[in-house]
Amino acid sequence: MRIETKVEKFNEHLYLESGRLLESFEIIYETYGELNEDKSNVIVICHALSGSHHAAGRYANEAKAGWWDKFIGDGKAIDTTKYFVICSNNIGSSYGSTNPMSIDSSTKKEYRLKFPVLTISDIVKAQMKLYKRLKITKAKAVIGGSMGGMQALCYAIEQPTFTDNVIALATTAYTRPWAIAFNKIGIEAIRHDPIFNNGNYKKDDPKALGLVGLSLGRMAGLICYLSPNLFNSKFGRDYSQTDGLYELFGEFEVEKYLKYNAYSFPKVFDPLSYLYTCKTMNIFDAGRNKDKLEDSFDKVQANLHLIAFSDDMLFFPEEMEEIRDIMIKIGKKDKVTYKLVQSQSGHDSFLVEVEKFEEHIREILKDK
Repeated sequence: MRIETKVEKFNEHLYLESGRLLESFEIIYETYGELNEDKSNVIVICHALSGSHHAAGRYANEAKAGWWDKFIGDGKAIDTTKYFVICSNNIGSSYGSTNPMSIDSSTKKEYRLKFPVLTISDIVKAQMKLYKRLKITKAKAVIGGSMGGMQALCYAIEQPTFTDNVIALATTAYTRPWAIAFNKIGIEAIRHDPIFNNGNYKKDDPKALGLVGLSLGRMAGLICYLSPNLFNSKFGRDYSQTDGLYELFGEFEVEKYLKYNAYSFPKVFDPLSYLYTCKTMNIFDAGRNKDKLEDSFDKVQANLHLIAFSDDMLFFPEEMEEIRDIMIKIGKKDKVTYKLVQSQSGHDSFLVEVEKFEEHIREILKDK
């Protein structure tokens, strides 16, 4: 599989939904496979909160492959011998695209808390500028899960002629209080962490010293990304063999798991990016605060394929069923499909249980 990583710089204004603008911005992106002559084999991949442009394959000396490596590659469901796959890092994220720690061209200083709040629409608008730069006017499919699924829905509604197929996994049409509440734990923990220093931390401190607030936010996220059944089967009531049961700070295996994964997170993800990305997800509303979601989904022209997971406790299956029901109600039954995967890994099932929906994706992508 051919993999290329590139950066595009845009010396132009990006006008944002908030009324603010980015005077210039950069997008780092990764491509897989070969673009055919008429550019008809493009598949766009959208990533989730802590994801990046590195969706598949391995960099040199990299122990862990890209986050959707089970799904994208030669001969896989997203077959890179057939398709030219693009995954760009969202603006606002901390993996190379313009984000709160980037330099503001007007002040020559890092944006930090002066960075504008972004919406999912702003992220998609920036991506569309990238495709225009690459002279790509049409995609065979746009695919994303979780926050990536929010982007996929945004493409369906706001860029209705850009793609033939939108595949949204484990997502929602608008963020409910349950998900906002989990995000709030991380937001408050970061804000009150002394190292955060109201956003004025030294750039390398979170990586070198850790940032407990960000770790606690990640811990809350891990709980809602998985499911009670997975916790039961994976950990049970197993206790750490090195700890005594009656030691006050002795740990169950589930506690060790949460601590290990959460406390390593500040080494790879910036706390300001986490705050801004949580805000972006919290304010997502495909209905644009209109009285009826129907008004937004009436704009959909692509085939909209929805995939939900039975034990998803972040974006529950009924949230995607609502989208299906709206499409049927407005007379677009022939434009929507819905698949409920009987999953065992909670919200993260869209990443780890690929074998349960990959054939469904292959069928969707077949030339009819």
